[in-house]
Amino acid sequence: MFKTNVGGADRVLRIVLGIALIAAFFALPELGWRWVLGLVGAVALITGLFRSCPLYSLIGVNTCPLKK
Repeated sequence: MFKTNVGGADRVLRIVLGIALIAAFFALPELGWRWVLGLVGAVALITGLFRSCPLYSLIGVNTCPLKK
């Protein structure tokens, strides 16, 4: 369905960062712009889990070591 273009280290970083940003979203309810944390965290987590990044596809980046 989606082209795999996110490699191992990139994937782990996206998943960890996504979880951290989503946790910050819930941990900081008084922060006025916390929805940005939740949105960026969700995008990072989803792209890490699915191993596909639409932005990478647009700019031609591929960090995945699999054959193209």
